[in-house]
Amino acid sequence: MIHETFLLQVEGSQPDARLVTYIQEYSEAMAIQERPLVLLCPGGGYAYTSDREAEPIALQFLAMGYHAAVLRYSCAPARYPTALLELAASVRLIRERARQWHVAPDKLVIQGCSAGGHLAAAYAMFWNQDWFRERAGILESDPEHRLLQPGGLLLCYPVITSGEFAHRGSFDNLIGDLPEQDKLLEQLSLENQVNSHVPPVFVWHTYEDQAVPVENSLLLVSALRRAGIPTEFHMYPRGGHGLALATALTQTADGGCFQPDCAGWVDLAHTWLEGLFSV
Repeated sequence: MIHETFLLQVEGSQPDARLVTYIQEYSEAMAIQERPLVLLCPGGGYAYTSDREAEPIALQFLAMGYHAAVLRYSCAPARYPTALLELAASVRLIRERARQWHVAPDKLVIQGCSAGGHLAAAYAMFWNQDWFRERAGILESDPEHRLLQPGGLLLCYPVITSGEFAHRGSFDNLIGDLPEQDKLLEQLSLENQVNSHVPPVFVWHTYEDQAVPVENSLLLVSALRRAGIPTEFHMYPRGGHGLALATALTQTADGGCFQPDCAGWVDLAHTWLEGLFSV
């Protein structure tokens, strides 16, 4: 396995911003020539990146036969759009090394939990916009334009809206005291930013989530439906926030985040990924 750490430094990055790879070794003895890659964005309210939503989930995708990578993006006091530009730099790095790592370049899925889901979804909605491509150093006229394009979006109990059902702490950490806060809050309420360049989406949430209410996902799914974006959505009746794998593997030290009836999301996501890549 190619298990490496790449430091990421864009404008505003924290010193520990990094991409950690879990690349399966290529073998001429195996029929598989190229593998899809799942790029994970852990949650943490834009205050930190959760260990529980990082390597344990990456290893699950590795066991499914995919490559994986974890983005430890900059959090507060870093402000928007630093983490978003670090995600763009990660996608670009992976695409530039796709041949070396035997990554299927058009099969790169961005995954995110909670605030990491907000980051992943924002990327999926902004990657093709002029301001974002310019900040990421790629012009539309460049042959590299499609380096930033995601092949799919996989969201676990994501932060989406800055409106009535917002997780205020995430937006406080993301925006802080930046100028034009009201304008940024509107821009970053992602149910209003869905467009035709968003890739197919898989999303799950729990009905009982009190930290990031399920309305975040419901608002997103409704917007995706209106835009005609292929979407698979699962709402589990029980379970709190931050479940990660929802199994003993990611259970918290105090016994929380163990919800076996939600653990099936991993198998559902696997089925969705296989269908996505079979087209």
